[in-house]
Amino acid sequence: MFTAEQRSSAAALLADLRKRQIILVTAESCSGGLIIALMTEIAGASDVIDRGFITYSNAAKTEMLGVPAEIITQYGAVSREVAEAMALGALSYSQADLAVSVTGIAGPGGGNAEKPVGLVHLAVARLGAEPLHQQCLFGNIGRSEIRAKTVNRALMLIRRALS
Repeated sequence: MFTAEQRSSAAALLADLRKRQIILVTAESCSGGLIIALMTEIAGASDVIDRGFITYSNAAKTEMLGVPAEIITQYGAVSREVAEAMALGALSYSQADLAVSVTGIAGPGGGNAEKPVGLVHLAVARLGAEPLHQQCLFGNIGRSEIRAKTVNRALMLIRRALS
């Protein structure tokens, strides 16, 4: 399911989290749990992985992560504001020190001129710090490819938050 490069990157990230004694939680929408699946593909991940939230619907984002419905209504589910609220919510509803979240449009439908297929917002929140955000415009390269690239970007954003 995952490439050797992805597994290697996840293993290195887990080792870094372990060394720093940082616990990770994920909050995923368009990636559907692929980030947590990759991380838990590596033996020993339970040392530094608390849990993963898969909040595909807007109601799940609100019920499971406490994302205010007003933010979703005002900015849309695929937005910086929602990604950051998802990450902060994941921290609040877990025992983790660091959270990564993702929301986007993987296609093939669902996009429009303002928010096209391939638009993804990621955020990383850490206790006591402002969330980091990254917007990606992958283009309409296919659902599987968008999701795979999202996982890779999530690992890179976590690394950035650790540096």
